[in-house]
Amino acid sequence: MNTDLLTTNNVWMMICTALVFFMHLGFSLLEIGLTRQKNTLNILFKNIFIICTGLLLYSIVGFNLMYPGFEKDALGIFGFSGFGLDAPMVHGSLDLSYNAGYTYYTDFLFQGMFAATAATIVSGAVAERMKIGAFMIFSIIYVGFVYPLAGSWKWGGGFLQTLETPFYDFAGSTLVHSVGGWAAVVAVCLLGPRIGKFKDGKLQAIPGHNVPLATAGVLILWLGWFGFNGGSVLSADPTLTSLTLVTTSLAAATGGVIAAMLSTLLYKNMDLTMFLNGILGGLVGITAGADVMSPMDAVAIGGIAGAIIVFGIALIDKLKLDDPVGAIAVHLICGVWGTLAVGIFGKLGGFDQFLSQLIGITVYALFCSFTAFLILFTLKKTMGLRVSEREELEGLDAHEHGMDAYPDFRLNEH
Repeated sequence: MNTDLLTTNNVWMMICTALVFFMHLGFSLLEIGLTRQKNTLNILFKNIFIICTGLLLYSIVGFNLMYPGFEKDALGIFGFSGFGLDAPMVHGSLDLSYNAGYTYYTDFLFQGMFAATAATIVSGAVAERMKIGAFMIFSIIYVGFVYPLAGSWKWGGGFLQTLETPFYDFAGSTLVHSVGGWAAVVAVCLLGPRIGKFKDGKLQAIPGHNVPLATAGVLILWLGWFGFNGGSVLSADPTLTSLTLVTTSLAAATGGVIAAMLSTLLYKNMDLTMFLNGILGGLVGITAGADVMSPMDAVAIGGIAGAIIVFGIALIDKLKLDDPVGAIAVHLICGVWGTLAVGIFGKLGGFDQFLSQLIGITVYALFCSFTAFLILFTLKKTMGLRVSEREELEGLDAHEHGMDAYPDFRLNEH
């Protein structure tokens, strides 16, 4: 490959890295918009903590854990190459020997942006009731060690990549979204619902304080997904990149429309939050196979994801699990659906591929659930996971941060 083409590919990858970074603003706005104002600072603090520590941890240990080189490991499970971010290329140069599409440092930064996303998913699910210290410790362990080890089994060339029919996850329906989703389920179960969410066994709505911010967050996430999926092409290949962006957008649009229509038919009101989560469900659903689907495949996958959102949120409520932002339905259930869809639709659809997808989903479900439970249960028995009743009622901002997100605009909340 000539240097000009390598430079073009590398610039595209850096643009996509910036778009994925921008997604953390989207997550932040979505989470604070769908929760109460008295917990706004707490949620923002967690999101800033996640991206900062996530990048540091990925440079210190995560990058090499995720891409270790499994040639010395017959099982393809433990191929650790050591700790620390190395510098294998001459300063200021483009090393053609590293990769045909991008440099080592671009690879690190792009993958590092993905790493922090797993903990961000958990942040939304546990909002308004988890101790900030416990969440920080969990995030450090989960992002620093669990996520990169799990990711290495596919993206790092591990055993899921070496199956007779390799497990396929283009941009992370399972490797990013379900990894965070399984941890979110465990955390929500161990924490219990917010005070007032269920009264006498009946569901009570706890409205978010700023739906316009949540809407802005979803639109920012959709924009960021162009980098999330578009960058996963790992080059600026015009055909594959444009197809990926088309399938991503069509799945998002269809997911939103179907979720909005179905929720209106079932509940007799046009619920904007269901519309927003339908868009996100479509995005998560297409992420596993965005590069191998036709536009009509993307419409089908996104539409089914939109329906899954409506029924998934209803199921979570029926199970009396309290997920303030719908993270479990969006990231876990739609992540599982999107991963299975690779074996049903598109170029790879077929029984063998579907079986490999099931194997991958099962492996990640068991590993992530177990490790998340181990971390969170240990924290619960030592420092505790949940804030006191008084702190929860008065707001985490005042008790854990000593500040108010809106000091001149305080609403009367109960």
